[in-house]
Amino acid sequence: MQSTLVDAGPLIALFDKSDSHHEKAISFLKRTQGHLITTWPVIAEVSHMLDFSTKTQINFLKWINRGGLQIFELEIQHVIRLIELSEKFSDVPMDLADATLIVTSEAKGITKIATIDSDFYIYRDVRNKYLKNVFIT
Repeated sequence: MQSTLVDAGPLIALFDKSDSHHEKAISFLKRTQGHLITTWPVIAEVSHMLDFSTKTQINFLKWINRGGLQIFELEIQHVIRLIELSEKFSDVPMDLADATLIVTSEAKGITKIATIDSDFYIYRDVRNKYLKNVFIT
């Protein structure tokens, strides 16, 4: 079973019923097989964007706790790669959450991402490959 990286956009949409991508996020979750993987900076971004409701933020965290997401643990040796990516894509610019997803893809060999962010059509990994966006098809 292949894992899929998840960016903040689909996660926000999943928990925010007023988001224009809400139904798509539900459909994506139902059809996706394998593990969904993200990073703490993405989780922080989602929590911040869900700050309209403490209950919604808690529901998001409970969903993670029930196994909705796996979290890739960044380590000190990943910082140099985060710097490299941030410098390489500074004209986009690449934020920390996005950089951590590229680092995760490199570390885990993951080639798919769920995102609403068009920047992932620009970002490339260490092999100079793009991640395949499986959310917007």
